[in-house]
Amino acid sequence: MKPNRRDVLKYSAASAALLGVAACSDDDKDKPDGKSSDAPKSGAPAPAGAAGTTLERTLVLGPPGPGGYRKIVAGPGEPHLLRGELVPGGRSGDKAKRRSLVAFTQLTDIHIQDSQSTARVDFLDRHSDKDQPFAKLLPFQSAYRPQEVLTAQIAEAMVQSLNRIGKGPALGAPLAFTICTGDNTDNIQFNELRWYIDVLDGGKKVTPDSGDRNRYEGPMDAVAYHERYWHPDGTPPGQKDDVPRARYGYPTVPGLLDACRRPFDATGLKTPWYSAYGNHDGLVQGNLPVSELLGKVAVGDEKVLDISPGQTVAALALGLQSGKPDALAALLAGPKRKVTADPDRRLVDRGETIREHFNTTGLPKGHGFTQQNLDTKTAYYTFDQGPVRCLVLDTVNPYGSDSGCLDPTQFAWLEDQLVKGSSSHLDEQGKVVRGTGQDKLFVLFSHHTLDTMTNKTVPSGEPARILGPQVLALLLRFPNVVLWVNGHTHDNNVKPYPRPAGSAVPGGFWEVNTASHIDWPSQARIVEIADNANGTLSIFGTIIDSAGPESHGNKIDSPLALAALARELAGNDWQERDRPDPKVDGRRGRLEDRNVELLVPAPFNPSGA
Repeated sequence: MKPNRRDVLKYSAASAALLGVAACSDDDKDKPDGKSSDAPKSGAPAPAGAAGTTLERTLVLGPPGPGGYRKIVAGPGEPHLLRGELVPGGRSGDKAKRRSLVAFTQLTDIHIQDSQSTARVDFLDRHSDKDQPFAKLLPFQSAYRPQEVLTAQIAEAMVQSLNRIGKGPALGAPLAFTICTGDNTDNIQFNELRWYIDVLDGGKKVTPDSGDRNRYEGPMDAVAYHERYWHPDGTPPGQKDDVPRARYGYPTVPGLLDACRRPFDATGLKTPWYSAYGNHDGLVQGNLPVSELLGKVAVGDEKVLDISPGQTVAALALGLQSGKPDALAALLAGPKRKVTADPDRRLVDRGETIREHFNTTGLPKGHGFTQQNLDTKTAYYTFDQGPVRCLVLDTVNPYGSDSGCLDPTQFAWLEDQLVKGSSSHLDEQGKVVRGTGQDKLFVLFSHHTLDTMTNKTVPSGEPARILGPQVLALLLRFPNVVLWVNGHTHDNNVKPYPRPAGSAVPGGFWEVNTASHIDWPSQARIVEIADNANGTLSIFGTIIDSAGPESHGNKIDSPLALAALARELAGNDWQERDRPDPKVDGRRGRLEDRNVELLVPAPFNPSGA
């Protein structure tokens, strides 16, 4: 459960995209300061290397049908939009002189999920339907999703898409690595962790099933039928049609609950891949620390179906958010159904998560985690790609809550890494300090964004956590920091962080936040960094759709068909429909949040020429 994650959802620009209209043409007056006036508009010819990316075409929601249900259709490609807020008046570099420094792929918020788990509280989600009391105040909107049975197939379809593309579309350099920026699993379970690693490794069969291997035992079957869940097999005799089909136009897909559990051959990424730690990788349902009670529930044979009689959902929400010790027991005291227990649903801690990354057939062994991480059970590390030094942070607060922070030891490590990779930086008063470090370009990776690093939770007597403003102040002292790549919000969003006016060093860095796999629009992003040989760097971000086709064509016989269905189901989530904004296309973000070229001053000559 991620509180308030859907509050920023907006849908509006899909119809314009379908008509081939430049989505930004009516909003030029709202362009960020410094954006080039001749930046390419949506609908311009796709550049060479665009094949298989949203430069060539992008998937959007089609016109509404019965109940407002919308199919997925192909819209026009969206060329890179130049953004120059950090280099006012700057222009794209000369292509003949430009040199690629690195190209990589970001996957984020994959949320590979055991949807039948006894440790899930999916029943809370229905209390956030808009016709329910307190719906706007409750933080339970992501406890259940109709597409959650298909998360492994979504990941497989994205792997296939990236393997087909194989290179940066802007510069043509081979993809050097893939990084997963957290919430790789959904509920800190061992079986989810293995599915995640095995899908990315490839070369083996993945069976996204738990409990009874002969039947689905979860909220969408007919055993404990509730009309607020989508039931793809249809309405059981004597029951009312479920709300998703009756009110919102969801289809009937007979056999889906068997197809979603069917083994498939994992393709595996062709690139090395690295992993960052997210709140759903470290906390139960992304919010609660592991406890003895939750551990027993996870491997048990009872699944909670509803809140207990006499309990109100509002009081329960307040108790959970304030950390009252009896709230968790109250949450798990409701009516239950019997299901098949599964020891592979056991909850894993940070140490076991790190250790499982060494049980791999992919590269590098450990996927970024080192022997030191194993020894200390820490999840932050660094690795180099040519002149680029990648700093992977662990922004999860182990004491609970979905928002992020750093602990003081990691913050000190971060500052030490920045000093060692910089020949000069700014002190806390803004004065230039000359150092002895060998210059590297810094790219940071984490799960949380700066704006979501607000988690102060800490036991009494422990040192205070480091929050976003303090991290930002540190990074702006180091001109070699050019980019921070993250997830968590499930939205496409690109944001500049400039240094204060009058700073001894101009510029700043960019934050690139990419949409999730599990929610619409189910996308990833390729990032390319280039030296323009004119005192600037260009950071290209290109949005990628999975290899699943626009429509599943009424087929559920392959991972790609199931991934296409999952995308369609996600695009019709009834809790996300009615929040239009003329400048934001739901989780797809603004046009300037998707395919972009981001200018930043070059802090040194990274090409060495």
